[in-house]
Amino acid sequence: MKEEIRMIGCLLIHGFTGGPYELGPLAEYLKEQTDWHIETPTLTGHGKELHLENTTYKDWITDAENTLRKMTAKYDEIYIVGFSMGGMIAAYLAAKYNVDKLVLLATAGKYLDFKQIRADIHEVIRDGLKGELENNKIYNHYKKKFGQVPIKANIEFMKLINFTRPYLKDVDTPVLIAHGQQDSMVPYKTAYYLDKEIHSEYKEIVLLDRSRHLLCLGDDKDTINVMVHDFLEKDE
Repeated sequence: MKEEIRMIGCLLIHGFTGGPYELGPLAEYLKEQTDWHIETPTLTGHGKELHLENTTYKDWITDAENTLRKMTAKYDEIYIVGFSMGGMIAAYLAAKYNVDKLVLLATAGKYLDFKQIRADIHEVIRDGLKGELENNKIYNHYKKKFGQVPIKANIEFMKLINFTRPYLKDVDTPVLIAHGQQDSMVPYKTAYYLDKEIHSEYKEIVLLDRSRHLLCLGDDKDTINVMVHDFLEKDE
């Protein structure tokens, strides 16, 4: 008897003030290793150039939800990968729709790790005094965003986190939770918070000791690519 071929769609959702590039290496790896259909939408106002002045958290959720609805009409299995704020959107969608697997990367269930932020600022200052600021990855990433993010957009971000948090308890799909231990934007202990709040029968928790917030662009990106692929591909 001929084996049925199941069509798989994988939705990748980027973070606040980011864009699909934050998940770029992972998206390319999944395209190379599978025949899945990969979607990486750009949320309203986001991308390489930010235009967040008149956007709301509802816009960002709607963007991802509309993409997911189109995918569920075409594919037999749906996987969602969410990074940072996109992780909370992904969890919300997994609670609301019939999603087969969920991956949460540096998910913003909590806000900021001030101890790690101080360490990062110290590193930026040290490199500045040495005349090596242009080589500092943290400085180069975030300097482009200074002045581009209105206060209102930050408030909308917090609204999104507060809106999606109650849905964590309704997630029952298999989930992989990964976080960098040097993450200054979202405390790595958020992984334990997500583990507690999400009631899925099957969960994997991974902490990466070399990684900061941008998991898919950092030192552990190759490890993350393989880890996410293996989790999504294996049978539970």
